[in-house]
Amino acid sequence: MKKLFPFMLISLMAVQITCAQQNAGPYRVVKEIPVEGNGGWDYLTVDKPTQRLFISHGTCVEVLDLKTEKLIGQIPNTPGVHGIVCVPALNKGFITAGRIDSVIVFDLKTLKVVDKIATGKNPDAIIYDAFTNRIFTFNGRGNSVTAIDAKTNLVAGTLSVSGKPEAAVSNGSGQIYCNIEDKSTIVKFDAVTLKIIAEWPLEPGKEPSGIGLDIKNNRLFSACSESNQIVVMNATDGKIISILPMGEGCDGLIFIGDDRNILASNGEGTLTVVHQDGPDDYKVIQTLSTRKSARTITFDETTRRIYLPSAEVSMDNGKRKVTPGSFRILVVSN
Repeated sequence: MKKLFPFMLISLMAVQITCAQQNAGPYRVVKEIPVEGNGGWDYLTVDKPTQRLFISHGTCVEVLDLKTEKLIGQIPNTPGVHGIVCVPALNKGFITAGRIDSVIVFDLKTLKVVDKIATGKNPDAIIYDAFTNRIFTFNGRGNSVTAIDAKTNLVAGTLSVSGKPEAAVSNGSGQIYCNIEDKSTIVKFDAVTLKIIAEWPLEPGKEPSGIGLDIKNNRLFSACSESNQIVVMNATDGKIISILPMGEGCDGLIFIGDDRNILASNGEGTLTVVHQDGPDDYKVIQTLSTRKSARTITFDETTRRIYLPSAEVSMDNGKRKVTPGSFRILVVSN
């Protein structure tokens, strides 16, 4: 044992140095917030005026007061819940319920359900486009996009796409970009006419999930989960600008314009941070250790905090099972 000790000490030091290198950078995990419940999860979002965090969880949406870090409510009966968007100007929230092919509309103040809107099959990601005042759902099994008038709750139209739509982003001027997961492309379409403008390949990127947009420099960032790459693309002509490595199991990506940082949340338990030195110049500056299964992400512009949901997950007869009491919201800051 004495002869082995120097080797073990050197190995331990090497691990510590590696961990320090991985975590060195502008971001750190500052806390974990426990949340009750043992169900699965997907997207989450912040309602900035009220500082409430809306979390897809099991068959409901949990509502967390970020000022007290306590659960203050729940929107039940949202089977197959995926995404949530808040529209404070209309005092409305919208939830995709994939198992019932619907969007559930709720009152932001009371959290009471006020409407249910039929969509294409298995609505997953959802965004609000202020330019058209429309909600857009991206229907995974329907290979389609449903446009909904946010004021009237009426369906404004449906757009068929080439494959399974994933996350999407608006440029705020009438154009929307959407990842097509099984085709490994990005579709650009007109938010008013619901006509496809272009479709661009992400190759060598495969199976895009999260997406971000730098409106100022007109650059798209697509997190390609199968190839573990972030693809940077010109949003005008689809030209690939840069390809960067990221961790495994990514399902979320955000771009923080003030810091010029791209953050990809990886289910392996890391957060890949890429810095934009210029419109065509990018580099990975940090690989932050988070928690295994922390694959989705949201950013609160008010507090500049980042939130990632995660839990301990095991397999039981071929099905994923969440360990009771293990669900947490990780809080990341710089």
